Amino acid sequence: MTEQQPYRVVARHPGFELRRYPAHLVAELRVDGALVEAGNEAFRALAGYLAGANRSRLRVATTTPTVGEPTGSERIAMTAPVVQEECDQPGAWLVRLLLPAGLTPDTAPEPEDPRITVREIPEQLAAAVRFSGRWAERAFGKRATALGRAVTAAGLTPSGAIRYARFDPPWKPWFLRRNEVVLPVAE
Repeated sequence: MTEQQPYRVVARHPGFELRRYPAHLVAELRVDGALVEAGNEAFRALAGYLAGANRSRLRVATTTPTVGEPTGSERIAMTAPVVQEECDQPGAWLVRLLLPAGLTPDTAPEPEDPRITVREIPEQLAAAVRFSGRWAERAFGKRATALGRAVTAAGLTPSGAIRYARFDPPWKPWFLRRNEVVLPVAE
């Protein structure tokens, strides 16, 4: 089973949940392009990092979400979601894979690809809306607009960029896919 990013629901508002996300470690990559294409391009590089394209040669676990197996080769567990956030320039994206909770900045393997960075994201309060469907810019954009309006209507103040989260592999039927739009809000 894939490890999921933990969070605690703080409150429910019309159109979104208010969540508290703990600090967590990510591998991230900046990519230029349209939302879906940039996400796919970045995912290939980030998946390569998890598959062993790192200085420690740690590989992703395909059958268990634990670090280290008795086979002699250590593995990094796959996690969900893949998170995508628009950068300060239009058409530029930060794409992130969450690293397993057992890794720390000191124990995470160093990427071979110089475009990939590993860093810790601090604890954060955020509004989130969950939906199923295709990974399309229009679908994410529509929900991002609605989420921004709902957050403002609830009297909260956005404090960061909208994030788009994809939880499922591309072969999963579109109507069963879990997606989220997440907007950081001020404490």
